[in-house]
Amino acid sequence: MNKGPVRVSAEEAAMNRMFLAAMKDGRIERYIKRHSMQARITHGVTSICCILLCISGLFVFVPALAAAVGPDAVFAMRMSHRIIGIVFVAVPLASAVLAPRGVAHIFKNLFARWDSDDKKWMALFFPYLFLAKWIHMPDQHEVKSGQRFADGMLWFCGALMGITGVLLLLGTTIVDLGATAHGAILFLHDLGFLLVAIFAMAHIFLGSGIFQPYRGTYKLMFGNGMVSESDALYHWGHWARAEIASGDNVVEVKHA
Repeated sequence: MNKGPVRVSAEEAAMNRMFLAAMKDGRIERYIKRHSMQARITHGVTSICCILLCISGLFVFVPALAAAVGPDAVFAMRMSHRIIGIVFVAVPLASAVLAPRGVAHIFKNLFARWDSDDKKWMALFFPYLFLAKWIHMPDQHEVKSGQRFADGMLWFCGALMGITGVLLLLGTTIVDLGATAHGAILFLHDLGFLLVAIFAMAHIFLGSGIFQPYRGTYKLMFGNGMVSESDALYHWGHWARAEIASGDNVVEVKHA
């Protein structure tokens, strides 16, 4: 029921006028915290390890490349592949132990049910990459519908490569897996590599901001983890409005 206008004190009214004037003058800009420091470090370390593992793995598992560089280089690549592989597995596990709620939040987003906006966004995605000025995309939640699938595949492939990599390491250092088991695990490891290469390239292609709608998004993981209010509303409308309403992760930056 409408009970008339909301009454505010003179002090509150003055503060509101000052805030609106500052916003009009462009001296205050609002940002929303999207990724924590821990998330950014984990993402950065894992990304670097993944790239190095792909490079070293090619020289370890592709006979033609191994023959081209010689046995000494292959040995160095093999040892680095094992060491980097341990880091690739250990860092996300340590991060998960330190922030289990963060992991639960990630998987909650990945397996969230698609609504009508999600389906429409996915149908318009490819035309939108090239015709962003003429296509209005529906609002999205914290993780876009297409990103849920791509990120889910990266999680799956990363886990597959991590598990099979650990088994291969154990099979060549501690236990004898046998030729059949070793061959099957190696096949799954190679399959994981192929899938990671596909989805990681797509992830990097979009995340690096090559296409106009995604310019500057690399700063979300390789910057301070903040997104401007306008960009947040443009890319993740549902999520941005919920964050703005709560105010918990909203930061105001004053510009001179």
